[in-house]
Amino acid sequence: MKYDLVFEGGGAKGMVFVGAMQEFEARGHTINRLMGTSAGAITATALAAGYTASEMGAALMEERDGRPVFTSFLGEPMGFGDEDIAASSLLSLLAGIDLPFVPDRLEVRLDETLLNAMLRRPRGRHLFSFVERGGWYAADAFVTWLSERLDATAPDGTSRAYSGMSMVEFFEATGRSLSLIAADTTINRMLILNHQTAPDLPVVWATRMSMSVPLLWQEVVWQPGWGLYRGNDLTGHRIVDGGLLSNFPIELFISTLPHVTAIMGPKEDARPLGFLIDETLAVAGAPRTAEVEPEGEAISLGQLPALQRLKGLVDTATQAHDKMVIDAHSHFVCRLPAKGYGTTEFDMTPARRDALVAAGRAAAADYFDNPPRPRTDGGFSFAGPPGAAPEGTPADRMAEKMLAE
Repeated sequence: MKYDLVFEGGGAKGMVFVGAMQEFEARGHTINRLMGTSAGAITATALAAGYTASEMGAALMEERDGRPVFTSFLGEPMGFGDEDIAASSLLSLLAGIDLPFVPDRLEVRLDETLLNAMLRRPRGRHLFSFVERGGWYAADAFVTWLSERLDATAPDGTSRAYSGMSMVEFFEATGRSLSLIAADTTINRMLILNHQTAPDLPVVWATRMSMSVPLLWQEVVWQPGWGLYRGNDLTGHRIVDGGLLSNFPIELFISTLPHVTAIMGPKEDARPLGFLIDETLAVAGAPRTAEVEPEGEAISLGQLPALQRLKGLVDTATQAHDKMVIDAHSHFVCRLPAKGYGTTEFDMTPARRDALVAAGRAAAADYFDNPPRPRTDGGFSFAGPPGAAPEGTPADRMAEKMLAE
């Protein structure tokens, strides 16, 4: 059977997708369109590039210097120079603090000296990156890793060479419709990045945008050479993880509204299927562990309570947004276990990783063997006059809202 696949964001928990796709492939199912957010965007991009489940698993399990490659994505921010300091809000903040009996010219020198001293320390660079670049960590290593994966030769000897391609070039080369979800914090809008909405955007940077968890990784600034988004110039706009607004926008593949399919691509005879990471479902046989803690002078998110509170608020808002469509169209949703796994557990032990992959495969098998029945009540309430019918499904309504200019 042919499916339109949607992958939810979930950081390191996205390893569960490997198991789900193993079962998907074993049953002979095929892919029509692909969509993903954050970790789901990485999975969707790999599948669009022709990766099999086993090949994708090997890439995600790759090790460098004896550690999982994903731990390198928690990179230390580097490369801040005098221009960055001069244009920084931290310097402006220090300039606003008046020191009695200190001449203004000397005060400026003291402020600059203080920031330079701060940037010589790892914790200082993290703090500067957090305030000025919107993220505690750099993700340069991720861009390098993804570029290498998109250029890797396939097991059958096929040359990929996709890393330098734009979204439209990638579509033409692979024949796969790929949509990645990001959020533009400059204008507070969700972005649906594909070959029709952002044809000139490099596929590597589209994926990087979607995985930029707010405050964790540095935000991406839209560059002049990346073209337009739906006819609009976003140059200079700051782009982050689409999970900020919708972590599981399956409605975009469920809706049959003409203006939705015009942007998302034709449904053809494909059935929507969303792989949802469910943190309430236990992973059988999973050993207990803690999330990876950065080494040296770096500070983990667990040491920043304010960030944890903010993450909780964002998760609450996002889940409320997605829940209506998920509940209404639950027969299109395959829930994958991830209880006890951390979003930043990139240093996952082999035993925990294998348990998560196995749980993903078992959950997919159960979904295909015991497909959920559609809800007969439409899954939502309609506030209107007696006898009136709701206009469209929850997916149609939410998709229209998401695509509104």
